[in-house]
Amino acid sequence: MTIDRAVWQGRVDTGETGHTLRLHQVLRDYDACEASEVAGGAVVLGFCSDEGVRRNHGRQGAVAGPDMLRRALASLPVQGTPAVFDGGNIVCADERLEAAQAALGHRVAEVLAAGARPVVLGGGHEIAYGTFLGVAEHYGDRLRDEPILILNFDAHFDLRAQPTASSGTPFWQISQLLAGRQAPFHYACLGVSRYSNTDALFERATALNVDYWLDSTMLAHRLPEMCEQLEKKLAKVSHVYLTIDMDVLPGEKAPGVSAPAAHGVAFEVVEALIGVVRRSGKLRVADIAEYNPTYDRDGLTARVGARLLHPLITQLQG
Repeated sequence: MTIDRAVWQGRVDTGETGHTLRLHQVLRDYDACEASEVAGGAVVLGFCSDEGVRRNHGRQGAVAGPDMLRRALASLPVQGTPAVFDGGNIVCADERLEAAQAALGHRVAEVLAAGARPVVLGGGHEIAYGTFLGVAEHYGDRLRDEPILILNFDAHFDLRAQPTASSGTPFWQISQLLAGRQAPFHYACLGVSRYSNTDALFERATALNVDYWLDSTMLAHRLPEMCEQLEKKLAKVSHVYLTIDMDVLPGEKAPGVSAPAAHGVAFEVVEALIGVVRRSGKLRVADIAEYNPTYDRDGLTARVGARLLHPLITQLQG
């Protein structure tokens, strides 16, 4: 896949002294590089899909999210000289969601096999099943003895047990995939809204031993306690898959999503907890979902998403 340089455009501080590089200036084409060059770096992948949201009866527009997030990332400054690559987009065409998820999975597995870290930009939260297919392909039976924490910042459990995949089913699908491989399902959903999930979903979460924190409890004054609790969770696993649904944030902070939150979790809380994950050294793959440019306001949601993504891309191992 050839990356779109028209998307990666940004400011160039010509004539300034010191380290003035911005992300678009250090980014390289993943497919044009040797495996030895990619190892240890971060590879940005796009998953252009609205199909899961459409099937889940949400408002569409997230298909345009990946390139808009790239545009928001392009001019952000970088520290040091990170190895950052773009591996292009996986596009869901003709409502063929399952095929697109499989293609994303293969791409994620390929990046992991190269010793790099995939950072996937969505797209609806159906991205999560595609991303995890890549994790499962890469780690295989090792997930039985090397447990992975699936850490989802989200107002919704996305545990719907439906015969047709959608943006509401990915973590149920992952639970079934892991059960079929006799591997443990460690799922934590942080930022759950009591008013955005039915009793049936709470019951399913309990049955699956899902660890969840309600948005109403994730308050800034409790951040030290939450960081400590998260560190304890991370200590029990070998790997982490981090997925961020932008609707975990308050609607006024992230209006450009499929389902804006009436309450949500403060940005500084989400950012700090992601920092705990990053510093654990166990983060293997990350994605961001549900950014919907159609409903954004002055590009605010894109900038918020870019700020969350920036340290994952430029300091993924640090």
